[in-house]
Amino acid sequence: MLHQILHPARDAITQPTLLIAHGLFGSARNWNVIARNLATCRNVVAVDMRNHGLSPRAATQSYPDMAADLAEVIVALGAPVDLLGHSMGGKAAMQLALTRGELLRRLVVADIAPVPYAHDQSHHIAAMRALDRTGLTSRMEADRRLATTVADPGLRAFFLQSLDLRAPGGPEWRLNLDVLEAEMPKIVGWPETRGRFDGPALFLIGSESAYVRPEHREVIRALFPAARLARLIGAGHWLHADKPREFEATVDAFLRG
Repeated sequence: MLHQILHPARDAITQPTLLIAHGLFGSARNWNVIARNLATCRNVVAVDMRNHGLSPRAATQSYPDMAADLAEVIVALGAPVDLLGHSMGGKAAMQLALTRGELLRRLVVADIAPVPYAHDQSHHIAAMRALDRTGLTSRMEADRRLATTVADPGLRAFFLQSLDLRAPGGPEWRLNLDVLEAEMPKIVGWPETRGRFDGPALFLIGSESAYVRPEHREVIRALFPAARLARLIGAGHWLHADKPREFEATVDAFLRG
């Protein structure tokens, strides 16, 4: 089963559990602050997706497989739950909603559409592989070395959250880079899943992101007829990192209905 981080409700529980599925190269830990802030009247559980973080390593990274992983967690937690997925996690969440909709009450999809994309993230895998980990003991030094191949400091900080500096055999990535690279066409693709989720769904889009385009709206509404689309002004693809408090407020308001 997927590795989970539980953020217990601070007050009396009046809302279903919220399950959070991160995006490519992410982890449950990336969502700690947001998950804690959303855990007012609900338990919040963030997972490491397969081949990420402390979750099991697997030979595939397909959306049917990732949706099955999420379904296993939800059954163990007790269905129905609310589900929030970002990017790759958003596609896995949509796959689950379309095939096992009875497990969900409400769905939040953060800055992704149910369509294949042309971009490829394999160059990021190459950059992580190229990092010289010899004698590496600090994240600051890791950032300095990674800067030779990754210019964006925000992207470096994001990647380095998955670098385990205290691994027994020396620093190592908490990512199954070989499988993620081999399965990249599936990750950036979409399995053309048939079905429909009639429950409440929020597609939250970064205003500065190009991931959800006007032409995607028709596809979204065909699969998710009750979907609401909302833009988070000033946010890019990592909208929960760019505008965290606004992201939390929008998600919380939607989940409370």
